[in-house]
Amino acid sequence: MSRTSSSQGSLVPNGRTTLIDGAGGLISFLLTYALTYAVAGQQLSNSLASRVLELATGDPGTWKLVGWVFFNAHYVTTEIPGLFGSTAVNFVGRGDTFPGWLFLLPPVILLIVGALVGVVSRADRVLSGGLAGLTVTVAYLPLAIVGAFLFSISVGDASAGPTLVTAILLTGLVYPLVFGAVGSALGSFAGE
Repeated sequence: MSRTSSSQGSLVPNGRTTLIDGAGGLISFLLTYALTYAVAGQQLSNSLASRVLELATGDPGTWKLVGWVFFNAHYVTTEIPGLFGSTAVNFVGRGDTFPGWLFLLPPVILLIVGALVGVVSRADRVLSGGLAGLTVTVAYLPLAIVGAFLFSISVGDASAGPTLVTAILLTGLVYPLVFGAVGSALGSFAGE
């Protein structure tokens, strides 16, 4: 017998499920950032970019530079202004910058947290698990929007940071919708 009453007949997540999934989105975002910081923080704090940033703004800004790498791991480029316009770069997997396996970090964490959400929300079918996992976006999307602005660095009239539209669409929507839902659908097998 399944843990969820079949008399409900609704695939719409209830308030409890949305709260659990929202917490899953929050945990996924913060855990991915923390692990990115663990991998890139030391290298960034010792970098020329960090020293120039500190001279220009008075703030070492390592946490903002880690935010760039965090978004880069979601395939979001960083816009850096230059003399002849801005340049879009991704520091992950480029030469001797940061390892390419960082691209796996966001999907793997979202899959794991999504699976946990599927188990905790007691999804008993793949479809209900997948739908429950969609609500991981409830927290991931606003954090991606805030992060895109928070990790932006302004010096004079110029600004550098994650490409805003891509940060919102790719990091805030596509990643949690796809990987949260797949993870939660997989987690629903534990409820059978």
